[in-house]
Amino acid sequence: MQSHNPYAPPAAQVEDIHDAPSDESIDALPVSDKWKVRFKAITHAGGAKLPNIKSLQKDERRKAYSFNILAFLFGPFYYIAKGMWKKGLFIFLVGVLLIIMLSIGLEALGLGKISKALGYGLSAFFAIRANMDYYKKMVLNENGWW
Repeated sequence: MQSHNPYAPPAAQVEDIHDAPSDESIDALPVSDKWKVRFKAITHAGGAKLPNIKSLQKDERRKAYSFNILAFLFGPFYYIAKGMWKKGLFIFLVGVLLIIMLSIGLEALGLGKISKALGYGLSAFFAIRANMDYYKKMVLNENGWW
């Protein structure tokens, strides 16, 4: 008989790292075929951190880690449309605050022309992170930080 300690902290459920989503579970997701191909490539690359990205063939590697042009153009609105509105608004607000602070600093240094290009950096951040964030939401059931 096992004794139960009522003062022990609750035990967390630890997932096995080898329990990667299968291609069949990705096929069952309510997303387009294009997203399913991307999700499978990310899964074959080892998941969200892409530890096996170099072992993939070039075309599959490109699908696993690609630049999302719609996220570049629409940024937080793209995240809102995909159901990741909390993360999209947070990234947007933090990005705008950083851009304002950097613009003030660059203007003070006389580099005002550089400060005009900072908005493209925020758009590029959205474009690079969008596919991975959507993978986390749809395949891993993680919806941002909360």
